[in-house]
Order: sequence, then structure tokens, then C-alpha cells
Amino acid sequence: MNRQWLYAKQPQGKIAADTFQWTETAIPVPNEGEALVRTRMLSLDPANRAWMMGKTYRDALEPGQVMSGFTIGEVVDSKAPGLAKGDIVEGDWGWQDYAALPSRRLTKRTTQVPLELLIGPLSVTGLTAYFGLLEVGQPKPGDTVLVSAAAGAVGTMVGQIAKLAGCRVVGTAGGQDKCDWLVRELGFDAAVDYKAGGVRRALAAACPAGIDVYFDNTGGAVLDAALSLMNLRGRIACCGNVSQYDVDKPAPGPMAVPGLVVTKRLRMEGFIVMDFYDRRTEAEQRLARWVAEGKIKAIVDIVDGLDKAPEALIGLFEGRNRGKMAVRVI
Repeated sequence: MNRQWLYAKQPQGKIAADTFQWTETAIPVPNEGEALVRTRMLSLDPANRAWMMGKTYRDALEPGQVMSGFTIGEVVDSKAPGLAKGDIVEGDWGWQDYAALPSRRLTKRTTQVPLELLIGPLSVTGLTAYFGLLEVGQPKPGDTVLVSAAAGAVGTMVGQIAKLAGCRVVGTAGGQDKCDWLVRELGFDAAVDYKAGGVRRALAAACPAGIDVYFDNTGGAVLDAALSLMNLRGRIACCGNVSQYDVDKPAPGPMAVPGLVVTKRLRMEGFIVMDFYDRRTEAEQRLARWVAEGKIKAIVDIVDGLDKAPEALIGLFEGRNRGKMAVRVI
């Protein structure tokens, strides 16, 4: 049987167990030009929640659909040219054991590295950090780089890449334990616990020379504080708005826009990682080399069992994870 989690209903506020519905159905049979893939790893991301709120860079989720999610799987049967049984592929076939998909929706991946790397630093997560920081943020040696949600999947990668670029790196995270971990284990120069209150004052102390690049994963209070501390011609890479996804009513935007953006000549730019996919191979090779050389630590928080996916996603929004959150489908 093909086990599936369906998106059952739009949450009012925080996601909960009843946002999802477990079902079992027949394993699909691939048509000509399709491959049958078995899910091995399932990525859990803040974007999963954003897709429930309406149309974004993709269509909104509709109740009754298989819950969407980025996946790594193994080809178990193929009627598609270029794909053979045993190939490892990635795609977006969601929270289920099996899917039959046309080859254009699958990307073949190497079998030479652990799947945990393919679901995290060598895939969408790593590419988001790489291009968002280096292409949108454009850090220079000596810059101060601030990263919000720094203990999360993208944030851990951004901070480490910024250090490799010769920057002073400050992160925000929820809880002093996470902040201490960022400094001790990942080499951040400082970290601020946004849950402790007084975020602007704490960031000002951690960034005495101001902020040159802000990699924004959260929006909300940290964005407000960061805007006031940005240096002239600072760059803000807008990656996500996680502080406003899992709430009853999103807060209004920062009062400092457009005022500070104009007076400080700031560049504030949103991006989607797919914008840079024509340079994907280059980035993956560089990230793989950094991981192999020990210059980047690959932090992946694994939960075993497809049945645990809703609980794990809820935990992500409660801040239980460090690094990339993923489900190993067994």
C-alpha cells in the first residue's frame, strides 16, 4: 500500500494534528515516460506552512491533496528514458511512500553521498543559503552579517558560508542554549536570544559596527530591529517570514519601510532559490567540497517514520530542531 498524509483543512492559527489526515491507497503504476519512485527522505520546511496560506511562488494547497514537500527517493520502476531502477532522484511528490512522475519532474542525484546530505546542505537548503547570501546579500570581507533563525536549516548554512567569506557573523535564535551552540559549534561570533526581549538593544550590542548584510528568515521583530541598525548601502536578503506563518493574524509590515530604506540607501530583495538553478551544479560542487573539507558542518535533525511527519513539522514551528529537519521514511 501507498501510505499518505493528506492536507485535511486550513489551520486557524497554528498547525495541529488535525491539519493532516492519514490514508492508504494502492501503489501507482507508471505510464509511458514516467518513473515510480519510493520516498526515502522527506524535507520539512517553514514553507510547508506558507503553502497553506494561499498562492505564493506555487499554487496554494487545497484540502484533500497529498501534503506537499520536497523529497529524495529511489526509482523502483521506470518507463522514462534516462532513469533506471536504483537511481536516486529528487522532486516534489510530497508526504507519501510512492509516486509515479514524468521524468521532467525528477532530478537524478549522486549515489556517492549520504541521503542526509542530499536532503539538506547539498540540495534546496544549501542552495538557498548559498545564493541568497552570496548573490543577493553580496557580503564583503569584514562585513557584519546578521542571520535570523540562525539555528535552523538555512540559517546554519548561511552563518557558516558568511564566515568562509571573511565576515563577522551574528545570529538570532530562540533560547540561550541554541545561541551558545551557534557560537561554540558553528563559529558564529555572537548570537542573540530573541525570546529574551529587548531584541534591538541586544543586536546593537552584538553588532557595534552596525549591520552590512541581513539574511532575513523570519520577518517580524527581528526585521524591525535589523532595519534600524543597517549601515549605509546595506543589503537585506529576504528569504522567509517564518515568524508570521503559524499565527492567527500576521502582524503588519515594518514601520521603517520605506523610510530607512530610502535614507540609508538599503537594498531589500526577495528571492526564490529556483531563480538560480542555471548555476546549481557549480554551487553544489562548492558546497560538497566545503562539507568534505570540514569547513561546513552539515546539521540534519532526522525523525524516523512517515507517521511522525506532522508531529515533526509542528515541532519545527515550536523550535525543537537544530539545522535541517527531515523525515527518514521507513
